[in-house]
Amino acid sequence: MNTIRRRLTVWYAVALGLAMAAFGLVLYLERRQSTFQELDGRLQLEAQFAARWLVESKRVVGRLTDRAPGRPPALDPGVAAYFENVRDALVLADAQGRVLYASAAARELGFEGIEQLVRLGRAAPASSAVGTVTGLRGGDHRWAALPLPRLAPEAAILVVAVDTDEVAFGPAALVQSMLAAAPVIVLAALMLGYLIAGRALGPMVGIVDELEAITDGRSLHRRLAVPMTGDEVSRLAQTLNGMLARLEQSFGTLRRFTADASHELKTPLMVVRAGVERALTDARTPGELVPALDEALGQVNRMSHMVESLLTLARVDEGRAPLAFEPHDLRALVQEAGETAEMLGEPAGIAVTVDVPEAAEVLPVDAERIRQLLMNLVTNAIKYTPAGGRVDLALERREQAVVLAVRDTGIGISPGDVDRIFDRFFRGDQARSRTGDRPGTGLGLAICKWIAEAHGGSITVASRPGKGSAFLVALPRPAPAPGGEA
Repeated sequence: MNTIRRRLTVWYAVALGLAMAAFGLVLYLERRQSTFQELDGRLQLEAQFAARWLVESKRVVGRLTDRAPGRPPALDPGVAAYFENVRDALVLADAQGRVLYASAAARELGFEGIEQLVRLGRAAPASSAVGTVTGLRGGDHRWAALPLPRLAPEAAILVVAVDTDEVAFGPAALVQSMLAAAPVIVLAALMLGYLIAGRALGPMVGIVDELEAITDGRSLHRRLAVPMTGDEVSRLAQTLNGMLARLEQSFGTLRRFTADASHELKTPLMVVRAGVERALTDARTPGELVPALDEALGQVNRMSHMVESLLTLARVDEGRAPLAFEPHDLRALVQEAGETAEMLGEPAGIAVTVDVPEAAEVLPVDAERIRQLLMNLVTNAIKYTPAGGRVDLALERREQAVVLAVRDTGIGISPGDVDRIFDRFFRGDQARSRTGDRPGTGLGLAICKWIAEAHGGSITVASRPGKGSAFLVALPRPAPAPGGEA
């Protein structure tokens, strides 16, 4: 499940990883720059010491080079002995660019490397210069050149160089250490971020759980716990509590109006029905008025049924519809509903079958409410089954429940309406219109759903347009007594 807590944890780890990468890059560049600055200072200092030695040697000895006949000029062996212990590459050249001396490290660079260092030294300005040269044997080298005007013309250029790989070990080791530690740090960040996100979103989880428990108008009296933090979560809880209070007031007003209106309409409807029935049975009533009176009586009966259904649901919403549970054999209720279905379906030639087990199925139920549930389902099945169709009633025994099944071969229910079929006043297509051949109120299935759930059970429907529908009411069996049989 993609939760806010997980997303916050991931983003926390990503942010920490990016911050670590940026910090490591800046630290590496800074340490590298500092290392090169230290290296440049060392090379320049080394070049200055070498220059002083050459100046002092010339003053004492009187010469620097050994110019034997037939051989190129070279640094005097006595003077050169001082440079034998120099670890870096040191090259000394005269004004014509001829190499007078190359240290052991410089000789490892080869002839081309030494010549390149001499060219860099000759191109340097009058004062000392530093830089980086690439392509030398072994990799990049940092160099420092120092002109020797006091030693001209015997010596003119002094160049000292060192391989950068030998001095950049510190920054490289730092990067390696950070890369090795990064997985551990990121893993610790994930764990810490998950804990922090859970702690921060803990009140939100409680709010969501409480809101999920408020599933209908009867739960609107519940309120959310407001965190004493004064932050956004606290404001959210206060806002939701205000919304729940307004919804509770609106639902309460609607329920009271529905209950009061239904109750107040019962008496006038009874008076109207009694008057119409009296007129229909009165021999003095003109014959041409009988059809109109008969239609009026049908509409009054339909309205009375709707008012009674509304009053039932209003009492359910207010929690004033108690059930009287008593052990009852469900077979008798199914057979009774089957007899009613036969009478209702006989004019249209609808076949009705009843299938009940031989053994009694006794459950603690409210017999009147179960009878009402079955009558609603049977009436709907007959109403929406074409002439010549079939309606089947069955009492099926399951492992942990008893199922009341009402199946028909009627017009069926469209897939888009199946999820809404138990909503109050919902009626699907034109075949289910209140003004069509199958009038109704749209409250019967809502009452069936309440009866099933009030018994701890459930009601489901399976249907295909043109193939019929099957309503299944599952009533749970009571838990067996200790030591008794299931």
